[in-house]
Amino acid sequence: MNQKHSGILRGKKVALLMGGPGKERPVSLNSGAAVARALRQLGAEVVEIDVAGRNFSIPEKTDLAFNMIHGTFGEDGELQAILDNLGVPYTGEGEAGSRLAFDKIASKRKFDEASVPNARWEILGRGEKPSIPLPLVAKPPREGSSVGVHIVLKPEELDAALEDCFARDSEVLIEEFVNGRELTVGIVGGVALPVVEIVPKVDFYSYENKYTKGNSDYFCPARLDEATTHSIQAAALAAHRSLGLEVYSRVDVLLDAANKPFVLEVNTIPGMTETSLLPKAAGVLGLDFASLCEEIAELSLSVKRRP
Repeated sequence: MNQKHSGILRGKKVALLMGGPGKERPVSLNSGAAVARALRQLGAEVVEIDVAGRNFSIPEKTDLAFNMIHGTFGEDGELQAILDNLGVPYTGEGEAGSRLAFDKIASKRKFDEASVPNARWEILGRGEKPSIPLPLVAKPPREGSSVGVHIVLKPEELDAALEDCFARDSEVLIEEFVNGRELTVGIVGGVALPVVEIVPKVDFYSYENKYTKGNSDYFCPARLDEATTHSIQAAALAAHRSLGLEVYSRVDVLLDAANKPFVLEVNTIPGMTETSLLPKAAGVLGLDFASLCEEIAELSLSVKRRP
């Protein structure tokens, strides 16, 4: 990766897809606005499209759809399937990789198959109780941005946590609680970026702490020794590869007191405001925001999609 622009987007018509129907819509609109500015700096003709659901249209002669829809619809394979059927090239992973990464249970199975370090886990249906002892984490398996995630410390907290999860999905992912430092690693074109350490001022890196200014502090590069940094990057790369991903992602990791990494999940459409974590890590390598957007576009266009 380097900051010298290839010019691949100059004069190209780019449909910037943002918004979406999910809870992450406001974040997506911010990401989309930042990316639109960067693409125009690169000489692209940008058409911003606020996508509310399946009924959206792509302008004729669009050279690339730049997907900035986080979470539901944009990150779960639905949008990718539509764009594949339209024959429109798009950024990020294809339908299969997007569905797999968005589904935390399917991801967990792949992590275990590939020996990616992750917390012990189980699946609950309605009426079932966890066998993993407290403290534990309960989460709906198909939500993004920590939506619906509960850290259950006391027995009396369990029923309400499960009820909230079941309101979002028909099954619940239960994980052993790992008390550790919260980290994230961007992967771009098979390269692990510098590790970012996230320090929420209250509780864990919840949806509110992610998107409320001042609720968390960030350190990039993370305050880690070289060996620990390499082990975290290796775990993140292994997670990315275990899901068959080819373009870019951001892998969330916990580091326990013994400096052992535990992969939480892989995000295939991470935040892309100019202060988001992926651009922050790329900046440490000297890759400015516009260059990162161009790199994502170039990598995406080089990937063979299904016919």
